[in-house]
Amino acid sequence: MESLVISQVLLWGVVVVLCLAVWALVRQVGVLHERVAPAGALMGNELPAVGEHAPVYELRDWEDRPTRIGGIDADGAKTLLLFVSPTCPVCKELLPIARAVARDEGLRVVLASDGPREEHEGFVRRYELAGASYVLSGELGRAYQIGRLPHALLLDAEGVVRARGLVNSREHFESLLEAEARGIASVQDFLARRVA
Repeated sequence: MESLVISQVLLWGVVVVLCLAVWALVRQVGVLHERVAPAGALMGNELPAVGEHAPVYELRDWEDRPTRIGGIDADGAKTLLLFVSPTCPVCKELLPIARAVARDEGLRVVLASDGPREEHEGFVRRYELAGASYVLSGELGRAYQIGRLPHALLLDAEGVVRARGLVNSREHFESLLEAEARGIASVQDFLARRVA
């Protein structure tokens, strides 16, 4: 009987020590979470800058439908303009994410690329982009100073750039929406203000 009591006391001692260890680890995770900044979409010095009116383009999409980019949106919707390429592996992974974010947030999505139509036919078929607003225009990419892909811009219903940057995850898309909601240029801008 005495050995049973000793084993129970030792067992409870181990349980208490483990509980304290778990509590200490949870506390450390919380501290690390506060120290690690969120990774937002990487914003450069491209124009039009956040807060400026986007250039207005009247283009034809893949299905030859008129597509307006920039300016006042007749439906009062925000536009997610996503520059992609059929040769960009990250772009291909982002397509379903962009659709989900747009659906969840009520955004109009316009996918943009450039080059000959033949280069895009397999891409459009494989990722079922025929029904989407998919425009081919090198001039559009130059006007928005797109240097690297995938690059996203969030335009408000008035055609003003509210957020922009390189994106490669759902978190980056959400950082664009968060920046727009807070009225800041980017998550990095917010963190810089908070530290200062």
